[in-house]
Amino acid sequence: MTTAPVSPPVPAADPASGTIRMLDLFAGVGGLSEGLHQASNRFRAVKAVELEPRAAAGYALNHGTDVYVGSIQDWLRTEQTPEVDLVIGGPPCQGFSSLGARRVDDERNLLWRHYADAVTRAVPKYFVLENVPQFSTSAQFEMFEEMTRKGGILEDYAISPHLVNAAEYGTAQIRKRVIVIGHRRDLPDPGFPDGQCDRSKWPKLRDVIGGLPLPGSIPTGRTHLIHDDKLSPGPFRSDELHVERTYSDLSKRRFREIPYGGNRFDLSEGLKCEAWKKHTSGSGDVMGRLRWEEPSVTIRTEFVKPEKGRYLHPVHHRAISPHEGARIQGFPDHYLFVGPITQIVRQIGNAVPIPLGKAIGEQMLEALGVGFERQQSPLHSAPTPR
Repeated sequence: MTTAPVSPPVPAADPASGTIRMLDLFAGVGGLSEGLHQASNRFRAVKAVELEPRAAAGYALNHGTDVYVGSIQDWLRTEQTPEVDLVIGGPPCQGFSSLGARRVDDERNLLWRHYADAVTRAVPKYFVLENVPQFSTSAQFEMFEEMTRKGGILEDYAISPHLVNAAEYGTAQIRKRVIVIGHRRDLPDPGFPDGQCDRSKWPKLRDVIGGLPLPGSIPTGRTHLIHDDKLSPGPFRSDELHVERTYSDLSKRRFREIPYGGNRFDLSEGLKCEAWKKHTSGSGDVMGRLRWEEPSVTIRTEFVKPEKGRYLHPVHHRAISPHEGARIQGFPDHYLFVGPITQIVRQIGNAVPIPLGKAIGEQMLEALGVGFERQQSPLHSAPTPR
């Protein structure tokens, strides 16, 4: 990870070499890059940009990529943008989210503009932008489309939004997102891979976390040097994060009273908080138990807290562990994370599900005319050099 001085631009690789050079923006811990790499090891991120230093450290460890730690605005101002074949990234989506207050002037709603600026500098053949479904119906998306019209900074590109559910692409999780695919106008529209519409064939929760042992303890005394010479806990393999929170006696009593597939409505009056007593309708996911035979609900940034959603384990009286959340997102067991548990949980919840990224990667390979072999998701395999 660096904040290196400006260097000359690096041209995109010759397509004949087989390497597909990528620029990963708002990279997080690298979920989208991991999915593309699982589609083919020919995808190679030559640069990543990530604001959060512990997520950036995890990205660098897993992908062997130089990561700029800081805002995309600062990166665009201080460094040359490499020329690449593909730009990927997911600008923070909280400003568009249906959860909580939504403000039109939320500054996070404008970060896609810096993404667009980076595209104009990197001159890729294609780009992939991931966000929440609300983005596709926002005024900001209309401005994004306007940029692709004659006279706009993206006039050489055409874009198409695709509303998708990650469960249809091999993720054991119902997670709806919009994926915007951009292509240079002199190249064909790559389209989007067909998903599995038959709900009965979606991956089940039991497929990814069934059979795991009881949670243990996280390794102690391990630190990793991150940005600005600071130390942070880690790195930890995903399977070292099979740990649970410490719960109060009240929480434990509530968990024991919630049946399979149940939620806060199943609690006796004496175990309900005052807010739940006053709100007898609304979300049934709060303090809800997951079901083995269904995909998980969306893994968000606080999935280890049952009061935030349907995150209770199907049979154990606890929330799912960070490792179980990572498996639901599709991360391999060997994937490395850096930071305290609360930060790692955020990294996992913010990531693009790996199976969805893999499906996008396979589609992009076909568009780029690069042959590939479909690979199995390596939940238990060792890391491969990037």
